[in-house]
Amino acid sequence: MGDSPTIRDVAVAADVAIGTVSRVLNGHKSVSDDVRRRVLKAIKKLKGGMMPPPGAKQPDRAAALGFASWLETSLDAAAAAYSADGVLGPVDPLVPAEAPAWIRRGRFYDFPRMASGEVVPPNRLRFGNVLLRGRLLRELEVCFDPAYGLTGGEDGDLLSRLALAGARIVWCDEAIVREPIEQSRLSLAWLLRRSLRGGQDFARHSLSGRYGTQGTGRMRLLVRALLQLIAAATLSVLALPLGRHRAAHWLTKASANLGKLSVFMGWHYREYA
Repeated sequence: MGDSPTIRDVAVAADVAIGTVSRVLNGHKSVSDDVRRRVLKAIKKLKGGMMPPPGAKQPDRAAALGFASWLETSLDAAAAAYSADGVLGPVDPLVPAEAPAWIRRGRFYDFPRMASGEVVPPNRLRFGNVLLRGRLLRELEVCFDPAYGLTGGEDGDLLSRLALAGARIVWCDEAIVREPIEQSRLSLAWLLRRSLRGGQDFARHSLSGRYGTQGTGRMRLLVRALLQLIAAATLSVLALPLGRHRAAHWLTKASANLGKLSVFMGWHYREYA
């Protein structure tokens, strides 16, 4: 065996599943002490006694153990285990310590997570931490639609087209990556603009049939967006005494629904212009 064992090697040596090894490397509390010791013992044996420094965090722990491709291995293992054509994983936002308190409390940069192996709904498909079969992309005449070039949303469009064509795209909750949040994104103005664009993406994909049976009719989408805009705007005012982060939460919901309505007027926010 080489100097850099794979996660599969550790799983075999410890007699556990590949996902369990990933959870140990990620520091998940769901792993029992006994299983954690077995995995770490297997890693130590395979690495000739080398262990990561005390207190090291993932992905530092994985790098110290020689798992330079730990993420790729986790995604690839999930694709094989769940007979998937694509795998998405969580992106854990790293909010700077100097960010405003209401930003840190609001968890505005978190994305919904799922159980490993679950098929990702069309409206949650996005890039950021993804593995796809190359064959799927080679078979397409156009991967990224130029219509989304300045607005963004091309990732959801691509993945939803693949899903509509029969691609099975699942979630792998163990394949975590971490993304530092830039200073330019630590403001209410940025959050509202991004929510507005997200609402536009949803409406564009829904009206174009990208969400399949999960989509909604034109009139129903219009009425729902209008009602939800009114409700969210009202709740943002009522929530202000409970904290700025709660008011901001409902303001982002209102902005998202405003984005949906703006699509009916033919206006697209060009975030990358």
